[in-house]
Amino acid sequence: MRRVRVVVHGEVQGVGYRYATRRQARRRDLSGWVRNLPDGSVEAEIEGDDEMVESMLGWLAAGPPEAEVVTVTAHELEATREPGSEASDFRITH
Repeated sequence: MRRVRVVVHGEVQGVGYRYATRRQARRRDLSGWVRNLPDGSVEAEIEGDDEMVESMLGWLAAGPPEAEVVTVTAHELEATREPGSEASDFRITH
């Protein structure tokens, strides 16, 4: 299991980035959340299977078609889910 906090900079607000992130995370059985930050970036915390987290990081670097991602920074956190457990949910927060 792996857990990361990610900040995405670029044209990522007002383009459906958070909703697309939630959809992609749920497809990968990931737990966590996503939110807009006051500086125009998007922050997310994702947790789940190592391979699925890596896949999600790749998707975050591109984002939905309307987004223009400039940089993605990821910081590793201590995982809280047990291996093999189901994702609790992935939500949009404010």
